[in-house]
Amino acid sequence: MEYQTSIPMMNGHTEPNSKQTTIVTKEWSINGSPKALGTINPIRRIVDELNLTPNPEKVMIPLSIGDPTLSGDFKPCKEIIDAVKCSLESGSFNGYSPASGREDARQAIADYCSSYGMTVNSKDIIITSGCSHALDLALAAIAIPGCNILAPRPGFPLYKTLSTLLDFNIRYYDLLPENGWQIDLKHLESQIDDNTAAIIYNNPSNPCGSVFSRKHIIDFLEIAERNRLPVIADEIYEDLVFPGNQFYALASQSSEVPILHCSGLTKKFMVPGWRLGWIAINDRKNRFGNEIRAGLNALSQRIIGSNTIIQGAIPAILKNTPKSFFEENIDYICNNAMMAYRRLKVVPGLIPIKPAGAFYMMVKIEIDRFPDFRNDLHLVESLVSDESVFCLPGNCFEYPGYVRLALALSNEMNYDNESQRNDNRPNDYNRTTVKHFEIFTQDGDRLLVNIHQHHRGKIFEFGLYANFSV
Repeated sequence: MEYQTSIPMMNGHTEPNSKQTTIVTKEWSINGSPKALGTINPIRRIVDELNLTPNPEKVMIPLSIGDPTLSGDFKPCKEIIDAVKCSLESGSFNGYSPASGREDARQAIADYCSSYGMTVNSKDIIITSGCSHALDLALAAIAIPGCNILAPRPGFPLYKTLSTLLDFNIRYYDLLPENGWQIDLKHLESQIDDNTAAIIYNNPSNPCGSVFSRKHIIDFLEIAERNRLPVIADEIYEDLVFPGNQFYALASQSSEVPILHCSGLTKKFMVPGWRLGWIAINDRKNRFGNEIRAGLNALSQRIIGSNTIIQGAIPAILKNTPKSFFEENIDYICNNAMMAYRRLKVVPGLIPIKPAGAFYMMVKIEIDRFPDFRNDLHLVESLVSDESVFCLPGNCFEYPGYVRLALALSNEMNYDNESQRNDNRPNDYNRTTVKHFEIFTQDGDRLLVNIHQHHRGKIFEFGLYANFSV
């Protein structure tokens, strides 16, 4: 909009000002930053494009989220709760802490990491707001704009999300489903070039539920050492391994390769919402030099320290939590996993990859066996709309043709859902057809969900016993 100013005359008339003033008014226009708008969460990007309206007659069964607290069965034990109560009631942890964490908390974490064979002290610990924040800081400290960092495929989507924000490129190295999701070491090394800054390593794996043997870990470390590459070790599922398997901290197996170990309370201690994680700087030969350590400490100042109440509780949590707490949780999840695996492996067209730890199992979908479904995304949509069962498609993890099942599901949740689904069943047998699916229930303690192949006349069972039903 433009207009002219005028000068009043003695006779009351006005004369246009010889020096015209133009005033321009503009519309509000506030743009988002390119980094913010370019930040992509692969899960949200894919899930938001799906039609995920659940069946209103059935309670949602969430096989999609790795949050063990959702069902209510996985709770922190008394010792963990008492530690937080003591921290809160002391009144000593209401203020700011040093950005990298309280000294007593850092020492407790260093002692805890040392129990896994790491050689660290309190100065090697950066306390973070959860393990995701630890990964953010570790990558930010190492990534130079335009470099590439290697990450596993299938893998945790946050790696891709952070790559956009931090201006580095992700190069994927493959995991091998036929070998229990071990790393394809030849493919890994083929992805390395002069612009590679680091390798992201994840064990036990999200989304695969795999656990690496000591030999496999050493073979991996030989590649990192040969190519002079540091490793960012995402080990948040440490010790969540099923009987017959063993967790080896990556940094316990090498004195040569500099490693940023990222972990926290989230999974093993069953408190993801408390948001306390850490980075342990493992660098026996001082190959990180001063810059990485200084960079991590500087980056930690962006949030001026993590939750101080939980920091105050950390020494007691790490020292007093009984071994039985972890063992009971592992047994529970392992039972779910093995039941899921046994039921699914006999289904034509479904190929579950047997998990060895963490909360997850990947299942291959041979989509050509199921003509009613266009692809695995369509199958996921149909499971939600027909059965109110939600699992994540493999596309979320850069691995189409699979779905990921979360295994930390409670017995109580499944019995409640089963009861609702079977309220009207006859005493002997009941079949209810809903679109693509047929639900078969028998003996009161089973829920079998079957996908009926209308066009080929094939029926396969997609389901489990009561303590892990889909």
